[in-house]
Amino acid sequence: MVCLACLLPLFLVPIVNLLPLLFDLIMAKVYGLFGWEYRKPERAPAACPYKPGANNNSKVGVESVPGGAPEHGLKPGAVENSKCD
Repeated sequence: MVCLACLLPLFLVPIVNLLPLLFDLIMAKVYGLFGWEYRKPERAPAACPYKPGANNNSKVGVESVPGGAPEHGLKPGAVENSKCD
């Protein structure tokens, strides 16, 4: 004989998988009582932990010149006086 505690996970897994659907159904009924429309949120698809998505190694906000010099060549305190009249 098999103990009932060992069989419990076999019955809990399908119930746990149905919880989001049951939540959406119950929320739709509650919203319907108030006359509102319940829209299901878009759920992210399940991601496989063993096959991660493409890794982007680009770093945002990092300067391309390691010295930190600006690209336009002006010094920080310099002001350009090239007014044309």
